[in-house]
Amino acid sequence: MKISKQARRDGKALFNNCRVNGVLDENRVRQTVSAVIAQKPRGYVGILSHFQRLVKLDIERRTARVESAVSVSDALQQSVKANLAQRYGQGLSVSFAVNPTLIGGLRVKVGSDVFDGSVKARLAELEANF
Repeated sequence: MKISKQARRDGKALFNNCRVNGVLDENRVRQTVSAVIAQKPRGYVGILSHFQRLVKLDIERRTARVESAVSVSDALQQSVKANLAQRYGQGLSVSFAVNPTLIGGLRVKVGSDVFDGSVKARLAELEANF
């Protein structure tokens, strides 16, 4: 379904109204969706679908996944969280996972940014150079 320019503008305006100090407020999102559904303005389906897209993108941008070959110590976890908060701002949700296929090092994914410092990636790069 094609979304009109006006629906995009309205969806973006709703999205911007749901942000508090640069971070999306979950309660405001719920209230906004309920209000739009209750009022049913012209093109409200397009407005809500664009609004949903913006919310999903913001959630992805605020979610970090850190993978390592072995479990990471608490001190290193705190250090990684602090560095990510410094780079991406507060309100970042960080999850840690163990992926033994990495062999060693860390792989960090925040939104569409991927920082791969794993041994597996370095070996793949070395293989590609030969």
